[in-house]
Amino acid sequence: MTFSLNEIEATAKRAARGAGYSWGVAEEAAKGTRWLCVHGFDGPANLVRLLDLQLALSADHTPNINESAWSGDGVLCPLVTGAYLSDCAGQLAKAPIKIQGISVPLLLLPYAGMVARALNSCVRISMDDLEAVTDGKELCAPGAVQLHADDVTIRLGGDLAMPRSQQARATPDKAAWSKLNDYAHRTYAPATDQSRLLGAGAGLADND
Repeated sequence: MTFSLNEIEATAKRAARGAGYSWGVAEEAAKGTRWLCVHGFDGPANLVRLLDLQLALSADHTPNINESAWSGDGVLCPLVTGAYLSDCAGQLAKAPIKIQGISVPLLLLPYAGMVARALNSCVRISMDDLEAVTDGKELCAPGAVQLHADDVTIRLGGDLAMPRSQQARATPDKAAWSKLNDYAHRTYAPATDQSRLLGAGAGLADND
């Protein structure tokens, strides 16, 4: 089954929030999930891989950006690391940014795209043995999906000779989509007698 990109983004936002991320991080995660779908990746499946790790529940997965290579007390979260990357975009004009030990590194690519647009330049991302290049609109990247990368280097430059074809709709893995909705449902408040009385309809009694 295919879904609109708007539906992908809305569900991803609720799912990230349901997994414990702030609304701000969840909103950027949703945009990133959509961006990956546009470029032919299964954004929901990759987001679910991350949410299942429950990295939002500890500060150990936040990078120390004052080190020569960003690292944390535990494996880094790509959503939080990506937010720091966006804030530190200007650093790339001086030197590459190196990151050590990060889960689901594919989720960094949308943030690299935001940096590329901000700097009006291509950005190249090396993830262990894989490499991707983006200008924010187009993306050159292999189809392989890594669950973890020991070493990531992000620098300006790169060639967009063979960008990935862009998609207008998404076809996520069925099991991943179901699990993403499970996370999203955590943000829904359960119905109470009071909420039913305040809402539309017959309330607690229906005598029709």
